[in-house]
Amino acid sequence: MQSLAERLRHLLTFTYGQKLFLLATLPLILSVGVIAAVVEVQSQRLSEREIRMLEGELVEAKRQELKNYLSIARTAFITVYGRAAPDDEQAKLEVTQILSAMLYGQDGYFFVYDYDGNNLVAPRQTELIGRNWIGLEDRNGTPIVDELIRIARDGGGYHTFDWPRPSTGEIGRMVVFVNGLQDWRWVIGTGIFIDDAIDAVTTAKSEVSARIRRTSLYILLIATGALVLVFATGVGLNIRERRLADAKLKELTERIIDTQEEERGRVARELHDSISQMLVGVRYVLELAKRRVVTGDDRAAESLDKGISGLGGAIQEVRRISRDLRPGVLDDLGLGPALQALTDEFSTRTGIETDFETVVFRGRLDRESRIALYRIAQEALTNIERHSGATHVHVNLRGTRNGANLHISDNGCGMDWPMPPRRAKSGLGLRNMQERIEQLDGTLTIESSDKGTTIRAVVPLTHMLPPDSRSKDET
Repeated sequence: MQSLAERLRHLLTFTYGQKLFLLATLPLILSVGVIAAVVEVQSQRLSEREIRMLEGELVEAKRQELKNYLSIARTAFITVYGRAAPDDEQAKLEVTQILSAMLYGQDGYFFVYDYDGNNLVAPRQTELIGRNWIGLEDRNGTPIVDELIRIARDGGGYHTFDWPRPSTGEIGRMVVFVNGLQDWRWVIGTGIFIDDAIDAVTTAKSEVSARIRRTSLYILLIATGALVLVFATGVGLNIRERRLADAKLKELTERIIDTQEEERGRVARELHDSISQMLVGVRYVLELAKRRVVTGDDRAAESLDKGISGLGGAIQEVRRISRDLRPGVLDDLGLGPALQALTDEFSTRTGIETDFETVVFRGRLDRESRIALYRIAQEALTNIERHSGATHVHVNLRGTRNGANLHISDNGCGMDWPMPPRRAKSGLGLRNMQERIEQLDGTLTIESSDKGTTIRAVVPLTHMLPPDSRSKDET
């Protein structure tokens, strides 16, 4: 017994080469098995989708055919119906005669029920005429006349149930389309049997199943060979992809750091050039007021007034910087008012004539789109102020068939576009604009010449909220 146990342990003790071989082959075997199962499941799902699409197309073709038939019938009697009163029995008789004479195909005809369930027209099944069929159901328990009346009252539509063929008496699957003549309280409709469509779907199911079984074997063989090849090249590809990912991550990190540093530098400059100088001036005025108070100088109140005015200016400057970092009006009132405030402040600060036009959208932009378009406008106006030498700026925001459209143009000196490679890294503003709009699957177009620059940013319709999500902010 001990000798047998030792033999088993010896057999189960693998060498390094055997372990390496198992490590290489077991994942392949498992992968092939998983792929085979996934292929089978996905193929089955694909076949089911194909069958549903085929069935839907066939049934939809039948429905469209019914709708055309009823449209033709309505054309035939609409003149009589249009000039008749609700109680005009002669007109009703004339319409029933018209419909009774309109037969098509082997089993096609038009039927009429009143809203009480009484059959008025059934030329191929005359045993239905003059009887009340409220509560009638097919062999599956599907209500027929009651449902037709409900559909007609609601404005018309389709209904499917089992019904005997007029030509043979055999039960078949039937689709009907009905409309309501509300003045006469009539249900008028016609139906068509879809057994041929069902047979076509059944045949397609059989063919697709056979095709799945045949192709599954081929795919399994191909997948096995592909897995061997993938295993042989996987290590090299993995190393290469990691190097590319590391390079992209490093580039992204550098870009983020550059953007952060630029924003920090901008805020620091504004704090130093405006807030700091204002506060120093206020401090000087307050020290002067203090000396005047000590010496009893009557001009102390004048110095205090200047200090208060300086503090007011500093407060306004803090609010401006805060608004540039995150405008509250963007969240409170929406993109339109935020851009209006931005252009007004830009025109007042720079002296550049600025026009702003907008059209209220039918649907509201989502939060990400509002922020992106606002930042694009903010960056564009900053570039205009610093580099363009423009005297006039036009900003237009409106909704189009393609989505939300922001259009900014100036009459400045223009710029080099596309930007030369040596300046690409310094153009963080334009690059940020491009990346913001790409995150929304939108487009950013820049056209520039010595007569000015035009920037167009388009956000697709997928970022327009549905009508039931609208609030008082339409943009």
